[in-house]
Amino acid sequence: MAEIIKGVARSLNFPFIFKASYDKANRTSIRSFRGPGLAEGLRVLRKVRDEVHVPVLTDVHETVDVAKVAEVADVLQIPAFLCRQTDLVTAAALSERAVNIKKGQFVSPWDMRHAIDKCRAAGNNRVFLTERGSSFGYNNLVVDMRSLAIMRKFSPVVFDATHSVQLPSASHGDEDDRSVSGGQPEFIPVLARAAVAAGVDGVFMEVHDNPKEAKSDGANAVESTKLRGMLKELLAVRRALAGVQLTA
Repeated sequence: MAEIIKGVARSLNFPFIFKASYDKANRTSIRSFRGPGLAEGLRVLRKVRDEVHVPVLTDVHETVDVAKVAEVADVLQIPAFLCRQTDLVTAAALSERAVNIKKGQFVSPWDMRHAIDKCRAAGNNRVFLTERGSSFGYNNLVVDMRSLAIMRKFSPVVFDATHSVQLPSASHGDEDDRSVSGGQPEFIPVLARAAVAAGVDGVFMEVHDNPKEAKSDGANAVESTKLRGMLKELLAVRRALAGVQLTA
């Protein structure tokens, strides 16, 4: 996937950072696939970085993992559910790697300033935020586009176009089955275009060559064959916005 995405991104002169998780530690069900683990996951990420020649980003869930992850990853990501964990944010900041903090579904955009302050207080100004939707009742998310402008006042902002259409634990399962998140992938292009028009600094998307067979987030992933068309649309929006600003 890294090679496929790099090829598409390079052909459109689109900057690209590859993201994958060595451990999906916040899966809803104990029966859900979590990933290859720290050692094997970092081996794969190092291979991607060295052979595909792209920067890599991955999540860190525990402070004890930060040092090892920082040896491989160019960007350390704080998961949304952990965005208020001071020790984890501080440890990631002290690694001297760039830090991406995902905005918790339960956190207001203005309160994310405190997460940024924790990182900067540790001496690391290479920090940005990722919007991934806010809880809207049970098993649903909504994106408040105002949050993008609010957070950009104190940090660069990336928009997660795929997790924002997630329906958390939509398939509740029963005592003999696992709970699985659903999604509405048909809205990924809509929200991505809106976020670019709002002026975000980057867009995150889960991409898979066969989303139905993905072990995680398949219900809200972009099929790889549709990636080029989506990126071309985003570039068109960005260029149109730049034209409006130049003529204003």
